[in-house]
Amino acid sequence: MWLLMRRRPVLPLAVTAVAALVASGLVSAATAAAGPAASLYAAPGGTGTRCSAAAPCSITAVQQAARRAAGKHTADVQVVLDDGTYQLAAPLDFDAADSGSPEHPIVWTAARGAHPVLSGASRVRHWTASSPSGVWSASVPAADASRQLYVGGTQAPVAQATPSQLHFAGGWKGSADGYDLSGDPAAIAFFSALTPAQLQQVEFDYPGGNGQWTDSECGVRSLSGTSLTMDQPCWKDVTDRAAYSDASGTLPSMSTSQMPASIRNARSLLHPGQWFLDRSSHTLYLDPLDGARPDALDVELPHLETLLQGAGTLARPVHDLTFTGLTFSYATWNAPSQPAGFADVQSNLHITGANNQGMCSFSSPAGSCPWGLLTEPHANVSFTAADHITLTGNRFAELGGAGLSIAYGSSHNLVQGNEFTDIASTSVLLGCTADPTPVNPDPDHFPDYPATNPDTPQTIKDNCTPDPSAVAGDTIGVNEIATGNTISDNVIHHVGTDYPSASGITLLYNRHTLVTRNELYDLPYTGITAGVIQGHVDSADHPSNSLNINADNTISYNLIHDHLDVLGDGGAVYMEGHQAAYHYQADGKTIDFDATMAHGLQVIGNVTYNQGPGFASFYDDAGSEWIHYVGNVQFHNSGANAQGGCAATGHFLVEGNYLSAPAGQYICADAVDSHVSGNTTIPGSPGPNDIQLAALANAGPGPSGRGFAAATDLEADYVSAPQAAFSDGATTKRVLIGGAGFEPGTPVYFSGHAAPKVQVLSPGFLIATLPAGADTSQVSVGGLVPAPRIAAPASGATGVATTFTVQGSGTTGDTLTVTDGGTTVCRVAVEGSAWSCTATEAAGQHTLQAVQSNARGVDSPPATTVFVVGKAPAAVRLNDTDPGVQYAGFSYQSGRGLDDYQDDVHYASDDGSTVSYTFIGTGIKVYGEQSSDEGHFSAVLDAGAPVSVDTVPPDGQRRGNVAVWSKTGLAAGLHTLVLTKADGTYMTFDGFEVDNG
Repeated sequence: MWLLMRRRPVLPLAVTAVAALVASGLVSAATAAAGPAASLYAAPGGTGTRCSAAAPCSITAVQQAARRAAGKHTADVQVVLDDGTYQLAAPLDFDAADSGSPEHPIVWTAARGAHPVLSGASRVRHWTASSPSGVWSASVPAADASRQLYVGGTQAPVAQATPSQLHFAGGWKGSADGYDLSGDPAAIAFFSALTPAQLQQVEFDYPGGNGQWTDSECGVRSLSGTSLTMDQPCWKDVTDRAAYSDASGTLPSMSTSQMPASIRNARSLLHPGQWFLDRSSHTLYLDPLDGARPDALDVELPHLETLLQGAGTLARPVHDLTFTGLTFSYATWNAPSQPAGFADVQSNLHITGANNQGMCSFSSPAGSCPWGLLTEPHANVSFTAADHITLTGNRFAELGGAGLSIAYGSSHNLVQGNEFTDIASTSVLLGCTADPTPVNPDPDHFPDYPATNPDTPQTIKDNCTPDPSAVAGDTIGVNEIATGNTISDNVIHHVGTDYPSASGITLLYNRHTLVTRNELYDLPYTGITAGVIQGHVDSADHPSNSLNINADNTISYNLIHDHLDVLGDGGAVYMEGHQAAYHYQADGKTIDFDATMAHGLQVIGNVTYNQGPGFASFYDDAGSEWIHYVGNVQFHNSGANAQGGCAATGHFLVEGNYLSAPAGQYICADAVDSHVSGNTTIPGSPGPNDIQLAALANAGPGPSGRGFAAATDLEADYVSAPQAAFSDGATTKRVLIGGAGFEPGTPVYFSGHAAPKVQVLSPGFLIATLPAGADTSQVSVGGLVPAPRIAAPASGATGVATTFTVQGSGTTGDTLTVTDGGTTVCRVAVEGSAWSCTATEAAGQHTLQAVQSNARGVDSPPATTVFVVGKAPAAVRLNDTDPGVQYAGFSYQSGRGLDDYQDDVHYASDDGSTVSYTFIGTGIKVYGEQSSDEGHFSAVLDAGAPVSVDTVPPDGQRRGNVAVWSKTGLAAGLHTLVLTKADGTYMTFDGFEVDNG
């Protein structure tokens, strides 16, 4: 199936401050109608002193003016930010003195039609050509350090390569200090070529090293002979984690001999599109894509780790502030570059101290307390001891840490209608690992629980606030429990870009929290997680080794799809630990099920589909208890169970859900008191007749508070098989389409034919009626872009300037992109119906492809032509990685050491997987492998009769890089070959040879 979609840059959609406050219920309509009494203005280049519209202030000066006005509490104060980028030299810090009042909140808002950006980066200029060819360098301030670089508004990958790309032999022998490389001369040569300072910048990446839900990163310390020493404590924290008693969930150690998946952060690793910052010489290196000159690009190097911080005290919180219509972008988080690295545990919580961090008395020797006291990712926007803060209609994008953190007694805050995207870690982190028990939630039955430890208050201050000295006078009690916070109607996608174990939303310890009507998609790991790690010493046999204050929290009507795209063993909603304090019957000993469940976690009306590998979509894992599932929908989730976990405690109520997979599934140890009934089984890939449409319509952002959701890119991620309409089953067929960004009037096309009827259920679902004679092989949602036509250039001499003329019927504002073998050779704005571009081409075969895109981010079907410049060579050997080769169902592997051409192959295990190639020539050879675990594939040339090819050798001997099929005597000209796996365990493909006799 071909889903025709493409992302586009999203422009901020400012939600007016007054409307947002009314929608949130924090300000009455009567108060809102009065309007602001005072407005203060700022501009990126503002130098005024009165902060007027005619003479705006700088952003720091306007904050001081707002603070003075806030101190009067006699009128509404609105801080209006003009359009442009505010390059912050330091974080914007807010405390109690910046606060408004319930009657007169302070509102920071975008000017009408403006899209202000609060940036923690500086644009890099004055580039110099460097070596090798195509690499550029620029000097940066000595204080600048960053783990991210943004080019044209998009994060560029740091310099990196896999061990196989570096031709390492592998087989490194691990130890408590690092690796012995004596069996890998190529690795020794690579690391020996680096200076000690350069070597100390190198990092290794270990996806899945500490469990399939993790991705740890550790730095290199030094090289002595063949001994490569790794950074400590990172190496010990990754390879030698403390064991603990009563484990219901483990923190696995990685083998010291595990090879890294990639080697990162050295200048010699630079590939096109990548960058490297040499901290010793304060020089930034960039290898731009497509040979671009970096002076013509917007290259932003972050220097701030915090853009905005609101920090009060429990006695004097920062309060009654609203931020609306703002963009928070270009910040970094540098702690993972330190010797502690990123020793991943779960959901981006990681170890930065001893290997028994947060183990309490469960490890020997005992570790720090409370249980699970792990280090959180740094948030680029954060609030502590903050009440009645409203963040609505903002954009959090291009950030190197977490997007937003709210912790330390922060209550009654609203995060609504924002977009979170292109964020290195999680989008929203609510709570703190240090405060599961600021008070003992059940002192009558657990009087000796460690919450009474006199060290608890200082531990909370040290770990949950940015400045422990500023809150030294706070008395820790129930006032430190985060209560009544709402996260609603946000669009969260493409987060965890650097740290893929990030969940979309991370909840730690809270009460009366509402997470509702958010849409989360394109996630590397879990959608929403609650109580991370806290249940790892609890199970049905010992349910109360750890306690927490969680109670009365709700996760409802969220739309979660296309998650677990990178890592495994997660879910759409993933939970651990206690979700309610126990309530007892009159005897004071027997737990009252109904009363306790009423205060437990309510998981209501969520919809999830397109989950990658994971045990369950609704995943109550280690020590989970007191969860009520009702009205949820689950389908198309890669064989995952609908609900269940490993070593959960129990007390679950699962009723009235619509599930395509089993519920109540537990491994490791049985859960107790689990009630599963009244659920409806639906197909794994349901159509519009199979599912409750109201449940689909109610999930995801609603129209009243969507904010940035209204500007979300169109994306179609699920298309059902056609089903007969109830009213006219004989002739009318309908399909269910899931995705993002749908709105009333969104058109749908099937193979270029418009759907005669489209019913938009929500921004995430629609139902489209098929035109007569159409099928679902090509689906375009959001507008059809006609395919351009390429007038194939004539063959010419080597190196001539060849002009390609492209014709089409697009409209002004469309963009035409022409590539040659995957490399962009032309990108022009469409004006009229014919366009052209010029490129210098070397001799040989070229595959030219043109794609037209409209302003909604929808692409046309590609137009392709193949041609030859100059005289075609007699024979050309092409590797399996040639960009002209198209795959379906194949995977890639390198470094096998089995005589593969250029030491790599593509392989498939599923019958029906295909390799396709279009070429100009008179003959072709197919290269692959002969082996007893191979089988047959069919070769179809120019849509002719299939030819069966046997790749099992008669003598049973494996042979690599051999011609397994060939065809000669073809007419000179264009040909297309399709290879399809027919049987056997594997089909291996190693490239082509194209002949011109």
